[in-house]
Amino acid sequence: MNTQSHISSTPIPSLKWVFSKPSRALAFGLGSGLAPIAPGTAGTLWAWAVFLLGGFFLSTAQFAWVIGAGLVFGCWICGQVSEELGKKDFGGIVWDEIIAFWLVLVIIMPTTLWMQILAFALFRFFDAIKPGPIGMIDRHFKHLEINGDTSPSDSKKILWRGFGIIADDLAAAFFTIITIALLHIILSYLS
Repeated sequence: MNTQSHISSTPIPSLKWVFSKPSRALAFGLGSGLAPIAPGTAGTLWAWAVFLLGGFFLSTAQFAWVIGAGLVFGCWICGQVSEELGKKDFGGIVWDEIIAFWLVLVIIMPTTLWMQILAFALFRFFDAIKPGPIGMIDRHFKHLEINGDTSPSDSKKILWRGFGIIADDLAAAFFTIITIALLHIILSYLS
């Protein structure tokens, strides 16, 4: 298969395409990743809403298990859907934002709405701008694959690609949590 035929056969995600497979629906955050502007922000907002709703049904420990399973399963989902799209990290794949923001929320909750808004803003900042180590992680995984390789990937490559998609969002979550913790320490010290 040459590069031209691979590019022409790359699907353009639509609502119908996304909901034709459970893995696509999850990868695209049940359609939130189809947002025409800032799909990562839309996916993070969706994650926030689902987390708040889930709080009525799940304990913190149960949500932590959901996040752990979602992280492991998400490596396969993100890798497989990016394989189907023929792109390393398609912007509409938002499962990485969902899992990473759930991690932030499970650690900081219960907290005020203002702290949740701050967590959202910090996470989106770190995920979009990718300062320092976050950008290094993102670039590392994007440059691992051979450019122009159009051959189908094996399971190991799909899982590794999926982990690469998720890794920078986990780093953004880590920096969000650290920033909130430092802010909490500073405010406690000042009061």
